[in-house]
Amino acid sequence: MVDRPLIQYAVEEAFAAGVKRLVFVVSPGKESILQHFEPDLNLEETLEAGGKERLLTRLRAILPAGTQAQIALQEEPLGLGHAVWCARDFISADEYFAVILPDDMVRNDGPGALAQLVATHQETGGGVIGVEEIDPALTGSYGIAEVERDATGHQRISSLVEKPSPEEAPSNLGVVGRYVLDGRLLDTLARIGAGAGGEIQLTDGIAQFMQQHPDYAQPLAGQRYDCGSRLGMLKANVDYALTKESLRAELLEHLAQALRQFG
Repeated sequence: MVDRPLIQYAVEEAFAAGVKRLVFVVSPGKESILQHFEPDLNLEETLEAGGKERLLTRLRAILPAGTQAQIALQEEPLGLGHAVWCARDFISADEYFAVILPDDMVRNDGPGALAQLVATHQETGGGVIGVEEIDPALTGSYGIAEVERDATGHQRISSLVEKPSPEEAPSNLGVVGRYVLDGRLLDTLARIGAGAGGEIQLTDGIAQFMQQHPDYAQPLAGQRYDCGSRLGMLKANVDYALTKESLRAELLEHLAQALRQFG
């Protein structure tokens, strides 16, 4: 997107939230994703010899210093809950872990989306799920959270429903692709069966797990883009490009011409 792969934005967001160990859950044949984050010593030497310090700095920042990157395979596309479960060998039952869905982009001028969740986790001690208010007509495309404010003002989740009809939805708070979760959730994911769409849904696992362990909803500050759709990806590219001073003027001129031609 604009000048780097979409997944790079997710890595930078995770690092800004304090994450030091990254696990990419991929399908067989996609292991090459990890190559993007592996050091290229030959290229580094070439850039250094050529005095291209700015490019060298950008290259070395692809995987921030002190960060590990590993791969977990999801042999079959059995749902998000199953994908998270596939990373079980990297997660301990006595720790919390984060989940980022890279195709859900959140742009803001303050703390990143995951950092917002981490802050709420530190305040509450519980799991945290990113949410946003959605068009009630679209509840069938989201997990939907019902919340109650506790004495501290945090929104504790009282129920989670995966892709309900608008008539059955308990609210219009849609779950978006950011989570901070208890490592013990993995045992629950191993037991639950298929849910909506015949897949193992992460929302179903969280709903069952939180009967004994609290989870909280965190409305995300910023603009979210659904980069899993063509239109969402296009909007994100335009808006992110407009934040780049080197691109803004010419892009605005092009957009103005396009409006005159197609508007």
